[in-house]
Amino acid sequence: MKKYRSLVAMLLVIAMAAAMLAGCGGPSISYDTQSTPANTNSTANDGASDDGTSDAGNTLSYAPGTVLRMATGYNNTKTGISFDPETAGEGVQLADGNTYHTGELKPTWVEVENVLGITLEDKYQGNSASAEFDYWKERLGEVDMVSGTAAKLSENGEAGSLVNIAEYLDMMPNFKAYLDENPIVRMSITGNTDTGAIYFSPYFDGVDDIERMPLMRTDWVEKLLNGEGEFTADASGKTAAPVYEPYMPTSGSVSVDVVKLDGSGVETITKNYDNGGNIIEKMNAAGSMSGVDAVNMLRTYIDEAYDGYYGTERANLFVGQNAAWDADELVALLRCVVSNAQTLNGTNSIQGLFSREDNNNQRRVDMFRFTGTLFGVRGLESRQDYLYVGNDNALHDARQDQETYEAMERMHAMVQEGLISEAFINSSEENTKSYLENDLGFMHYDYNQTQTLYNATALQDGEKYMAVMVPVARWYDGSNADGVYMRFTESWRSVKTDGWGISKAGVGSDTDKLYACLALIDFAYSEQGQILMSYGPDAFIKTDASGNYVTFNFNGTQMPEIADATREELWDKANGNYTNYARQYLGSTLSFLKSQAFEYQCTHDVGREGAGYISTAIGLGTIKHPELGMASNPWYTSVPTVLPTTTVENSTISGYTELNDRFNQQKDGSNMLLEIIVGGYTDAAIQDAASAADTVTNSWSGKQYLALKQDAWQRDIDFYNTLK
Repeated sequence: MKKYRSLVAMLLVIAMAAAMLAGCGGPSISYDTQSTPANTNSTANDGASDDGTSDAGNTLSYAPGTVLRMATGYNNTKTGISFDPETAGEGVQLADGNTYHTGELKPTWVEVENVLGITLEDKYQGNSASAEFDYWKERLGEVDMVSGTAAKLSENGEAGSLVNIAEYLDMMPNFKAYLDENPIVRMSITGNTDTGAIYFSPYFDGVDDIERMPLMRTDWVEKLLNGEGEFTADASGKTAAPVYEPYMPTSGSVSVDVVKLDGSGVETITKNYDNGGNIIEKMNAAGSMSGVDAVNMLRTYIDEAYDGYYGTERANLFVGQNAAWDADELVALLRCVVSNAQTLNGTNSIQGLFSREDNNNQRRVDMFRFTGTLFGVRGLESRQDYLYVGNDNALHDARQDQETYEAMERMHAMVQEGLISEAFINSSEENTKSYLENDLGFMHYDYNQTQTLYNATALQDGEKYMAVMVPVARWYDGSNADGVYMRFTESWRSVKTDGWGISKAGVGSDTDKLYACLALIDFAYSEQGQILMSYGPDAFIKTDASGNYVTFNFNGTQMPEIADATREELWDKANGNYTNYARQYLGSTLSFLKSQAFEYQCTHDVGREGAGYISTAIGLGTIKHPELGMASNPWYTSVPTVLPTTTVENSTISGYTELNDRFNQQKDGSNMLLEIIVGGYTDAAIQDAASAADTVTNSWSGKQYLALKQDAWQRDIDFYNTLK
C-alpha cells in the first residue's frame, strides 16, 4: 500500500480548477467504489452528468468541494472532528509536521477532505451520542450527518428523519461487502425488516474479540501465595466478620479445562472439594481471623483442593496462563489482600474491588457487569439493554431474572465485609489512577490497554497490574440441566451503541450532499478507509524507502506499524493512551470500523502478557463467548445491538419510565443493580430477589417490554433467513 496523499491532492486541484473554468456546470467528483483512494476526474465522470448526479448505476458522483455539515463526534468537545481550544491551545504541532489551531479539522478529517474532494463544516456540540441527536432532532435541516445512539437513529429513521442507506448499498460495495460477510452486523443495524432499511453507519471499537477483562495487582497475589512453608508477616489486620456465603460446591468435585502453563495446549484439572473443602465455608467457620491466618488457610486450600497442581506457585490459580479461579476463591483472596495492607503497601487500608470512576454511573456499572461474569448471569453485559438469547432462541431480560438479584446480593455481602472500595460505595471522585499510583487498589474490571498503561505511569519497578483469566462459573447454556462449570464472557465486541446517520432534511434534494455522505461511509469501510479511521493519515504510519507501509502480523492480517514519531507523541500528549490520543489529536476512532492493531502496538508489555493469556485461552476454546452469527446453540448468539422495533413500539417502550429510569447506565443516571450492591434492598416493595424480578416484570412493564422486543427479534430471525 503506497502513500497517495500528494497525488490525490494534486488531482483535486486540477479537478477544482477545471470546475471553476467551466463555471457552474463543471465536472463532478466520481467516487470510484471499486478502489481506494477515490478517482478524481477533470474531464470524464464515469457516467456523471453535469449537475453532479450519476447516470451510472453504481457511481457516487458529486460536485468538487461539496459541503457536508457534520454534527458528529464522540462524547465531548475534545473528541470531535476539529480541535477544541483546550487541546489546540495556541497551536499544537503534531508528528506530521503541521501545526493545528482551534476550529481546524484534525488530520484524519483533513485527509478525508483530500481523498473525497469534499468540504467539512464542524457543527458538533460536544455531547454524548444521545444528547447530540436530541440537540439536533428538531433542526435536522441544519446538518447533513449527525451522531446518535443506534436506537435513536433507527427510531427516527423509521419516523422519516434519516436517509435509508440500504437503498444505496449497490453503490457502496465496501460497506455492502462487510455486511454480507457479517450477518449479525446487518441484523444489528436493520431498522425495518420488511424493507431492510438501515438508518446509520455502525461503529466498531474492534470486532469479534473480548472487550473488558478482570485486572489485578498480580505482584500482591504472588507475595501472599507463593513460596515454601507458611506465610508470615510482622503485622496484619483482621478479616471482617464473614457475610458472603459459598457459591461453588462444598463437596464433590468440579473438572475445569485450562490452558497449560506454557500455553502449548489444554489440560483438565479438578477442584476437589472432598479433599480441600470449600474455602469460603472453611473461612466462615473460623470467623474473623488475622490476615496471616487467612493467607495460610487459602494456601492450604489451594494445595489440597488442586492436589498440589500449582506447587509453590499458588498465585497461578489467579494470575497464571493455567488459572482456574472462581468467585469463592476470589472472595477468599480479597479477604487476604485487605487484611494484609501493612505487608502489601505499608498502610492500614487497601481497597479490594473498585471502578475506574467511582462517581460516574457509566463506569460504576462495570461492577454489575463483572458480577455477571463472576456468578454466571447473562444479560448484564449485553449489546442491547439487558437482553440475551436463551437456548430456546427467545429473548430474555436479566432485569426479570431472579438470578440477577441473587448475584447482586452476593456482591452486597462483599460490601458488608469491606471488600469493595469505599469510594465506590460513596460515589466519590476517586479513580483508578489514584488507587494504583498510591498502592491503594487491588482489582477492577475494565479495558486492558488503557488500564495497564498505569504500569508505566503510576506503578514502580516490581509492581504489576495485569489482566487475569476470566473466572470459572456455573453457566446454564442448556447443554446440562445442572449447568456447566466453564469460563464464559459476555463482554464481546460487536456493533457499538453509537453511529452516524444522514439527515434527510439536511441533504434534502441535493444529490451532491447525499452522494458525498454515502461516499464517506463507504470509504470508511474500504481497506484504506479502515486504516485512516484507525491510524490517522500516512504521516503517522511507518513507511519504507519506497513509501510502502511497514507492517506486522496482527491476528493473521498484515497491519501497518505506527511511526516512531507517532509513538513518542502518543506518550507525550496522552500518556500512552491510544484512544485519547487518536480521538483528541488525530480525529480517528470516532466512528466506523476501528482496528485494534494500532491499540495493540501501544499496549504496555504487562498488558500484552495478560491479554495474551486470555487470547490463547479463547483460541483454544477454554473461554467461550457470544458469536456474531446465529449459533447452533442459540444461547451463544450475540443479541443484536438494535432490534427492528417500529415507531409505535419505540414510543410505547419509551413510556416505560420506571423500567428505563431505574436501570440507567448513563453518566449521571442511577441504577438499581448498583444500589442493591451498595445498600441491599431499600424499596419497600422489593425485599428479596424474587420480589425484585416480579416487580420489574409485573409492575414496571417488563413483561410488555420483553414481548415487544421478542416480536422484533422474531422479525430479525425471519429477515436473517432471507439473507442466507
